[in-house]
Amino acid sequence: MRAASTGAAAFPPPPLQRLSEKCACALRKGGGALASRGGWYRVTQYSGRELRGAEDAGLLSPSGQRRRGLAREKSGMEYADRSAHFLLPYLGNSAVRRLMPWGLLLLMLGGSFIKEWSPVPESYMSNKRNLLNIYFVKFAWAWTLFLLLPFISITHYLLTRNLVVVAQRLSTLLAGTAIWYACTGVFLHIEDLTGSCYSSSNLDVLLKEHPSRLQCQQAHGFWHGFDISGHCFLLSYCVLMIVEEITVMHSLNTSRNPRLQGIVSILFLALSVLIFIWVWMFFTTAIYFHNLSQKVFGTLMGLLAWYGTYRFWYLKPFSPGLPPQRTNLSAQKSNHSL
Repeated sequence: MRAASTGAAAFPPPPLQRLSEKCACALRKGGGALASRGGWYRVTQYSGRELRGAEDAGLLSPSGQRRRGLAREKSGMEYADRSAHFLLPYLGNSAVRRLMPWGLLLLMLGGSFIKEWSPVPESYMSNKRNLLNIYFVKFAWAWTLFLLLPFISITHYLLTRNLVVVAQRLSTLLAGTAIWYACTGVFLHIEDLTGSCYSSSNLDVLLKEHPSRLQCQQAHGFWHGFDISGHCFLLSYCVLMIVEEITVMHSLNTSRNPRLQGIVSILFLALSVLIFIWVWMFFTTAIYFHNLSQKVFGTLMGLLAWYGTYRFWYLKPFSPGLPPQRTNLSAQKSNHSL
């Protein structure tokens, strides 16, 4: 499409466009609405392919380009919303919450048996320098906090309109951080107590003159002790925590605010991606790293941390509480009105 040249001395305001009749007809045919005045046109409504063509040809005014940006944003939000509605029945139902702990336990045992009796060849995932391990697993708790913090804040405020309830539910993240910090500290202490210093990772020469990990590291030795799998602990706990928190989507209704609905859907999709990454890296750990007892202890600690919070402590009155469900949402709103 080309704009026809003109020799008019007085020019109309910038939003008006000088279009050829052919161009104007094409926009009308595609569903666009044009307001005309003496051969000058203002694009007042547009859609789809004709909008993109008009923008590429430089025929849209600044206001039209802004509307084009809003249309793109709306399209992206709608796509995120459809994707979230597709995944929610699979990730957010009660069966997944009930079976996920057993599924993680079976994954760990199955991967461990493969490692012990039928080892798989080394691959990219067996290298600790793989991208998923470096940029995701090493910061697993940070990623989980980064996404759960806005997700819990937005969803619970929309449901309860009560900042006190939002703060109470956000304390779940504080409790999880304390559990993560305490457990990793205990794991390191156990490795210190049960370890010995060797000259290399082959464990061929014992260096008795270095009885502590610090002395061993300073002597460039290799400290070997009972190394409880921190990956199995943290990844299992993160997966179970996310699965518990996303159940709030069943009670949420953001149809009156499409933009907010899109934001919640994007956060839900990001958390869903995290679930798949954590489960995959959990299975990779089971196949390639640690021995069976170290992975069993790590996984059991992750399951115990989840059970002790979501199945015991969070059911008590003085606790962060559980995500609102359909059955108790009306009661929460009546008890916690803003």
